[in-house]
Amino acid sequence: QVQLVESGGGLVQPGGSLRLSCAASGWTSTSDRIAWARQAPGKEREIVACIGVNDGVTYYLDSMRGRFTISRNSAKDTVYLQLNNLKFEDTGIYYCASGSRCRWHANDFNYWGQGTQVTVSS
Repeated sequence: QVQLVESGGGLVQPGGSLRLSCAASGWTSTSDRIAWARQAPGKEREIVACIGVNDGVTYYLDSMRGRFTISRNSAKDTVYLQLNNLKFEDTGIYYCASGSRCRWHANDFNYWGQGTQVTVSS
């Protein structure tokens, strides 16, 4: 059973940065892709970045490329999402999710964490 626990959210001013962490355990070869998704108020959950835990290959939603960076630690038990130059519209709940492939639909991921709130406000 894959378990995912997010942390690192908070309140930040526009232009600021945050680093989110996803502690992952129990993943197998069929769930070794970890994605970050976000859900803004009143909107659907969207995948913003994904990484292969073993191969380290990364994928980004085009609109996030350059501001967001996904990475993993050497122990392969934590996946990070570095958020830079944050904007008001980045406000939302950020989730990490596990699946067998990096895809762009939330339904393609089988396991989810509880989420961490990111609020961008002046």
